[in-house]
Amino acid sequence: MQVLKFGGTSVANAENISKVVSIVREKLDKGTSIDKLVVVVSALGGITDVLLNAATMASAGDETYREKLADLEHRHLDAVKALIPVTHQSQLLSLVKKSCNEIEDICSGIFLLGELTPRSRDRIASYGEWLSSQIISAKFRADGIDNQWIDSRRLISTDSNFTHAEVNFEKTNQLITGFFAQDANLYIAPGFISSDANGVTTTLGRGGSDYTASIFASALDADSLEVWTDVSGMMTADPRLTANARIIPQISYQEAMELSHFGAKVIYPPTIQPVMSKGIPVWVKNTFAPSDPGTLIQAVCEKNGNIVRGISSINNIALISLEGSGMIGIPGFSKRLFEALSAERINVILITQSSSEHSISVAIDAKDISRAKQSVDAAFANEIALSKVDPLLVEPNLSVVALVGENMKSHPGISGRMFSAMGRNGVNIRAIAQGSSEKNISTVISTLDVRKAINVLHEEFFETSYRQVNLFIVGTGNVGAKLIDQLEKQESFLQQRLRLQVRVIGISNSRRMLFREEGVNLRQWKEQLDGGQPADLQQFINGVFARNLRNSIFVDITANENVASVYEQLLQKSINVVACNKIAASSPFNNYKKLKDLAEEFNSQFLFETNVGAGLPIIGTLNDLLRSGDRIHRIDAVLSGTLNFVFNNYKGEKKFAEVVKQAQDEGYTEPDPRLDLSGTDVMRKIMILAREAGHPVEMDDISNNSFMPESCMKGSVDDFYREMEKEEQHFKALLKEAKDKGNILKFVASFNDGKATVGLQHIDPAHDLYHLYGKDNIVLFYTDRYPEQPMVVKGAGAGAEVTASGVFADILRAVKN
Repeated sequence: MQVLKFGGTSVANAENISKVVSIVREKLDKGTSIDKLVVVVSALGGITDVLLNAATMASAGDETYREKLADLEHRHLDAVKALIPVTHQSQLLSLVKKSCNEIEDICSGIFLLGELTPRSRDRIASYGEWLSSQIISAKFRADGIDNQWIDSRRLISTDSNFTHAEVNFEKTNQLITGFFAQDANLYIAPGFISSDANGVTTTLGRGGSDYTASIFASALDADSLEVWTDVSGMMTADPRLTANARIIPQISYQEAMELSHFGAKVIYPPTIQPVMSKGIPVWVKNTFAPSDPGTLIQAVCEKNGNIVRGISSINNIALISLEGSGMIGIPGFSKRLFEALSAERINVILITQSSSEHSISVAIDAKDISRAKQSVDAAFANEIALSKVDPLLVEPNLSVVALVGENMKSHPGISGRMFSAMGRNGVNIRAIAQGSSEKNISTVISTLDVRKAINVLHEEFFETSYRQVNLFIVGTGNVGAKLIDQLEKQESFLQQRLRLQVRVIGISNSRRMLFREEGVNLRQWKEQLDGGQPADLQQFINGVFARNLRNSIFVDITANENVASVYEQLLQKSINVVACNKIAASSPFNNYKKLKDLAEEFNSQFLFETNVGAGLPIIGTLNDLLRSGDRIHRIDAVLSGTLNFVFNNYKGEKKFAEVVKQAQDEGYTEPDPRLDLSGTDVMRKIMILAREAGHPVEMDDISNNSFMPESCMKGSVDDFYREMEKEEQHFKALLKEAKDKGNILKFVASFNDGKATVGLQHIDPAHDLYHLYGKDNIVLFYTDRYPEQPMVVKGAGAGAEVTASGVFADILRAVKN
């Protein structure tokens, strides 16, 4: 004996019903291995909703319910005409029309009364399965497959709790075993429907067709129950929320019940209990891919190497909390709370209570909020009046996300991994619950965070292939373009060697901005960006927030103060910030510290390695020294690749202005070269290093011995170049003075005993800074461990390629951390 259940999508239309017939035929053709088959079917896809909507519209006095019913009739008549030969259609067409007339009569009564009772809802809803099962039974007969149609209402006996009837198993089992003593090979039964002791139609709750099949399987001691649906088994997560969800080959009864209770739609939660009591295996199979293995649900299943079996969620949840100092140490408060909810037939999904007994929180369906508050506040009216208990606190727009797995038991660290993964991605947990069996860890979070949370957890517990990283890049100039080029070239390496899938989701420059949910094509990003929408910084930031993606990193490759001003918003949303832009790190110390503190508070990263030395690991080295317990006493550095390039190439043969222009043309200067030549940029850099070393330095604290004439620093950039040409003799004099002493010129930044200075210095051949060529930077760290021979970081300190590589390294650092 086998019981097969086919859901609404499996019997949605004539084409799908034909697939069902083929599956059943194949089983019957196996001969003696199966002596009897019971096939339980749902209503045609969407029909139950149509019936209930029509009844609701009728109760509201909306006469357009008749249009709904007309469409319903046409769907069933069309199904009959497509499935049944013309010569055999007449009787079935008459049955369909008669049933549809009955539905219209009931709705007319509801329309006149203006009332839709639970009993009427059940009566209306029952027609969907009743009609589909009649049509499917006739299809089998038309194809030469003899079968017996069963009215499930005569076999499944319930109480009179309409819309959620409770089964009387003793009576139901007697009726089923007695009926199936008859000699037939194939039985067709409508799911979902039943009747009470008076023969009045009841239903088993939405999704109740699964339950019907399980009831039949248990009563008949079936060899197996097969639930046929539109997916190839139960999955590790909802595939609509995470593209990487995978089929679970085997799962225990308890795990299946936990997953189905917490939102897994493949199987109706009460389905498991009847078959579990008899040890009957359950298969979840795909009507549209019948050869797929599916999922086997049984008492004991093989371990698959995963501690967690699946992730599930329930939306439309509200958290209600009873709080008050009068609850502490007083027995009975919980009992009264649950009695108040039970009186309104409100289902409790999750419970959590503080150890102080000051509060107890319960998750319920959001549709029950009003009744819950009214009932609980009434139950505790005296305590509320005496201020011993607060009025019931209600928090809507929440969801439950749960980890499920029997192997979680006695495995320490699972909760920690769960909470850490969610916390790193800015998912705030409102409540936590874990059963003593340790099969389930449930969290209550904002519904807005459900997709991100499930993807984060799936990545943490199931995905060994790669981790997804989502970038939002602002700035597409020289460095930005180089970064995107490097990301494109390293795409396969990152996936194969580091198991990272780095996607650029958003790009913006000063003119246009672009979002691509699937990721921007990095080979065609310029063309795609040109076709984007007009740039608006706040709209771009809002777009980042709206997408709410896991492992998000905002990359600022501008020198724009407005862009730097949004870091606070991003960090508060646990979005990592990688800044090539020096403005934030060199802003007033209080703002710098606030950003660092926000990053720590919200489990995000604020990284700006390229603020000093482009791609050189200067800030990283400094932080490594400090983290390992060393102390910084002195820093000597050449921090301007621009100035180093200028003074290495200025020999008095070409004009100083021409050498500066060459540096700008080769991409070594800031957009306004005066930031470099005035020493302002170097001041920012030494200040950033001093701050990272733990000193609250401001720009006004730094002494700047500038070599630039005041006249060069006024007006536009063009004025700047003209004035430099006029001041050529000044620059030649500086050069000659150094040469006469056998020295060279270097613009040096120093930090010593809490004081910072920058300025042009004469460097003799024995100095550590002498052999520094091209656009190189060098930093000397004098510390407890390096008192005489300093720690040296040296290399190219300017250029789009190396700066982009430094930004790239910060991105990878953010991912790692």
